[in-house]
Amino acid sequence: MGEMTEIVDNLENRISKLLHKYELLKQSNENLQQELTAVKTEYGKLEEDLASSRDQIQTLKAANAMLGSTDHKRETKLKINSLIREIDQCIVQLSE
Repeated sequence: MGEMTEIVDNLENRISKLLHKYELLKQSNENLQQELTAVKTEYGKLEEDLASSRDQIQTLKAANAMLGSTDHKRETKLKINSLIREIDQCIVQLSE
């Protein structure tokens, strides 16, 4: 009988330790999930900032070319031609 009691006590200890480890891992997982959510949010904001910065760069390149710089003259001409085509299409639609 003493041997059975010892085995049962040993099993209870192991189960208790496993449950404790489970609770620690569960808490750690929750913390990591919260951190992941925060990182995803920050990543989204950074992507928006990057897109905004790229738009600003294109605008500045166009403005620089209009001020006489030859570095981005071709891109600026293409953009102006595209805008002119859009304006022409708007005029055609308005005249109909």
